[in-house]
Amino acid sequence: MIKIGIVGYGTIGKRVADAVLLQDDMQLMGITANSFNYKISLAYKKKIPVFNLKNNINDFKAHGIELAGNINDLIKQSDIIVDCSPKPYGKENKERYYLPLKKKAIFQGGEKKDVADISFVAQCNYNDSIGKDYIRVVSCNTTGLSRTLNALDREFGVVRARATLIRRAADPGDVKKGPLNSIIPSFELPSHHGPDVRTVLYGMEVFTTAVVVPTTLMHMHNLNVVLKKKAEVEEVVNLFKRTERVKVIPKNQKIDSTAQIMEYAKDLHRIRGDIMEICVWEQGIGNYNGELFFPQAVHQEADVIPENIDAIRAAMGFKDAVKSIKKTNNSLGIN
Repeated sequence: MIKIGIVGYGTIGKRVADAVLLQDDMQLMGITANSFNYKISLAYKKKIPVFNLKNNINDFKAHGIELAGNINDLIKQSDIIVDCSPKPYGKENKERYYLPLKKKAIFQGGEKKDVADISFVAQCNYNDSIGKDYIRVVSCNTTGLSRTLNALDREFGVVRARATLIRRAADPGDVKKGPLNSIIPSFELPSHHGPDVRTVLYGMEVFTTAVVVPTTLMHMHNLNVVLKKKAEVEEVVNLFKRTERVKVIPKNQKIDSTAQIMEYAKDLHRIRGDIMEICVWEQGIGNYNGELFFPQAVHQEADVIPENIDAIRAAMGFKDAVKSIKKTNNSLGIN
């Protein structure tokens, strides 16, 4: 059993915790909390041990929560830490806690790449990550781009890829960032996502731009890709259908928006209505003058969750990438 501690219990942390609880080769040792809130209350009701991150014990006692100890206690009890703190606290935690206690850790994509020994997407570079002490699971957008571009590159070869990212303004529960009545362009060229893709797809020629729009549901990417080998639309559709953690949205299902994808996930009885696959609309895949075009949707709260589980196994020396991915998919209900 791999003993896992989770530092940070927000949007990603609570989902990683639930995913760990579903693994038969992992044991959740506990989570950290800054202060009491409903998420900590629900975790405690699930009998997840809660460890104090700050010296505010009375705040938890006042709400009936008996702490299991402090962050150092959690780290010492764990084989590996999954740090789900907001940036840049992951790097600070590494220097303050993980390095002195010689503990392995997984970080999230909000951190700079130098926080870890390697950046990670399971389908792209699992084998390169085996045994690493510090692994960074890249962001939701970078994960989405990497999954589909990696599949295309392996099957047809990618000469170059261009993507416009249409980004949600905030997560659904993040009321401090909204409501937003604006479209905000990014003047960073390329946006940081393109260089980040190259941290896992090392030779990929990819350029990205981004805009932020007033929605909370999903990100959307519009991609155009020049391939080395000619690919018919049907070939691309079939490739994506057999690609792990990519879901082709069939045109006969009449799902034409991110809102309908999220409703679809709920009707599939996914936990929290999450959809961890990258969703590619079949009707949006097309060729023009030898260039491939397609739109894809990314559920920003969920697509990196299976990557965290696989990153744990890779860091702990599990050497079979295919087996880990399949095991994770089966436990999380990913088709």
